[in-house]
Amino acid sequence: MNKYTLVKLIENFAPLKTQEEWDCSGWIVDNENILDVKKVMLALTINDDIVSQAEKKHCDMIISHHPLFEIPISYNNIQMYCAHTNLDKAQGGTTDTLIENLKLDIKTFKTIDFVRFVELKNRIDLNSLLKKVKKVSKNARFVNNKKIKSIKKIAVCAGSGSEFIKVAEEKGYDAFITGDLKYHTADASNIIVIDLGHFESETPVLKTIEKIIKNESVEITYAKQKSPFNYI
Repeated sequence: MNKYTLVKLIENFAPLKTQEEWDCSGWIVDNENILDVKKVMLALTINDDIVSQAEKKHCDMIISHHPLFEIPISYNNIQMYCAHTNLDKAQGGTTDTLIENLKLDIKTFKTIDFVRFVELKNRIDLNSLLKKVKKVSKNARFVNNKKIKSIKKIAVCAGSGSEFIKVAEEKGYDAFITGDLKYHTADASNIIVIDLGHFESETPVLKTIEKIIKNESVEITYAKQKSPFNYI
């Protein structure tokens, strides 16, 4: 398959023009002498190990969620493309995929930039919510400073979304689920905040990318990867 045709499928779903100004979504390595792609590796983040895996599996291209702001010369032997903040914002993108995996019983659903604001059909207790969270991330942690017991409205932002906690508070939400929380941010929160882990909150979107580009002419494989954090 022509690599530009393949990338167009992604950009139709998550237009590059919607990425943040600081972002580097798009082509990481684009060798104009190579047009056809037969085998693609999907990865959350590209590093030396992922490139080595792709080469061993004879992949023509790597598609990642995270961009590279510096590109080693040794990476120029394989095509690389990423969809980052544009995929985060896209309908059906990173956060929406996470919400699907949480299997929430949703009554209403609103989108504001990176954040999804969900109202449940029925109130649930904290333990019920945490059970759903645990199925997505075994490394999840939470803070409940105000001892909130009943949850009806939940804001969700995959990846690093702690900057939106105050917005959720102001809108009267009971809980905020994200993938990257700092100590002082969590300590100051007046609502339940749940930290899934950055890796754990965004990995599900690779399945979405597969659905977007899947066709008979391209073989898709997944990188073997895990969170960079080791747990004691």
